[in-house]
Amino acid sequence: MDKILILDYGSQYTQLIARRIREFHVYSEIVPFNISAEKLRCLAPKGIILSGGPNSVFEEGAPGIDRGIFDLGVPVLGVCYGMQLMSQELGGKVKPGERREYGKTEMSVVPGNELFKGIPDRFVVWMSHGDRVDEIPLGFKVSATSANCPFAAIRNEEKRFFGIQFHPEVVHTEHGRQILSNFAFNICRANADWQLTTWIDDTVESLKRQIGGDEVVLGLSGGVDSSVAAVLLHRAIGPRLHCIFVDNGLLRYNEAEQVEEMFKSRLGLDLTIARAAQTFYSALKGLSDPEAKRKAIGKTFIDVFADEARKFKHCRFLGQGTIYPDVIESSSALKGPSQTIKSHHNVGGLPPDLKFELVEPLRDLFKDEVRAVGRVLRMADELLDRQPFPGPGLGVRILGEVTEEKVRLLQQADLRVQEEVLKLPNYRDIWQTFAVLLPVKSVGVMGDQRTYEYTCAVRSVNSVDAMTADWTRLPYETLATISNRIINEVRGINRVVYDISSKPPATIEWE
Repeated sequence: MDKILILDYGSQYTQLIARRIREFHVYSEIVPFNISAEKLRCLAPKGIILSGGPNSVFEEGAPGIDRGIFDLGVPVLGVCYGMQLMSQELGGKVKPGERREYGKTEMSVVPGNELFKGIPDRFVVWMSHGDRVDEIPLGFKVSATSANCPFAAIRNEEKRFFGIQFHPEVVHTEHGRQILSNFAFNICRANADWQLTTWIDDTVESLKRQIGGDEVVLGLSGGVDSSVAAVLLHRAIGPRLHCIFVDNGLLRYNEAEQVEEMFKSRLGLDLTIARAAQTFYSALKGLSDPEAKRKAIGKTFIDVFADEARKFKHCRFLGQGTIYPDVIESSSALKGPSQTIKSHHNVGGLPPDLKFELVEPLRDLFKDEVRAVGRVLRMADELLDRQPFPGPGLGVRILGEVTEEKVRLLQQADLRVQEEVLKLPNYRDIWQTFAVLLPVKSVGVMGDQRTYEYTCAVRSVNSVDAMTADWTRLPYETLATISNRIINEVRGINRVVYDISSKPPATIEWE
């Protein structure tokens, strides 16, 4: 199977590059930036991509590269930091830009570049850099320029080395998909031979080998990721899978009951429900900082989950529905020097007495790939079409301190948001829609009486993989109905606002 390897220099978009390549049915894999040339040779990639990153190439301790990689005879594409690093290593010069370029920029293409085959001479790209290449290495040519960047793209046709100062992997770059396709097929000559059906068969066999005759305990949230992970594990080991659902009191309205009916009654999985709402409310008392709340929820989740897991004395493995975005946003130490955006509750440690080995069958998949796997496994649409829900639940959709009363308010507001959005004919095209309770009260009038109540924000975004997102243009009629229903039916909220921020620069969740 052909593969393209991505050296991770810490960009929050690194995983997105891998996802884009996989869309072409070419297998892609992310490896540490400090991988040796010899190890890369053994992996036999058809091409190599150097990702972007938050560092400056001339900073002390900036991540580098084994120079031998440039002698492997394999095509290389440097993206942003990757282009600067390649230029510096091959004899060019990099310096701080006269002005930082961030956001959409128009680029002019110099004709004759194979990377830009079939693309207009002028198009808009997404820039995100402070430094720039000031002098290109010997043997390189200019492929594109922008108003503030004379070397927006460069190439060495003989060596098959290409550098671009922008990010083709994000949706904000026009023709970005075509650029990566040109690299994968025209330059690397890769074959489109990676299919999810083959991945499922390989993963089930791998799980059987890893688990053997032992048992697995899995934290089931009822969301797409843990549900697909559970079905995959159940296919591999059957009744030796034991699922635990923690009702943390921060769930959507009536969610615990829905999960029990779906997984226990309809799918026949072994399911234990731990009802621990008051334990979580106590842990959150007095906390308002988003990271402090996430960590408190994560720690309490582990404590409650551990108490239930101890009851399964013969379980050797812990199953998790961890996917790529969880990993990249949670840790700076996994593969590359990326910066932590927010911590995730399902990436952490259990008490020493629970010496589980991890089983994470979805760790290398993006959300849309997970849904595709679920469809191949013939899972119900009502499960697979569920919108993403954060592990900490409503705890990160209530800004400021979390209380039981605020949870009740938000559950009722969000219920009305979900009911109205479900009526839209394009519901399945919307990545996520939800309500957020703001720590802001304002004056209102209901009847002839003055009110002083909370503000609710409605958030709706379109995305493919949660790495980038654009706000949804919901119909005015839908927004009007949502606002009317929340204000009239949820006592305690008298104002509704709509969030029109995209990711980046905002995140999808407010906390």
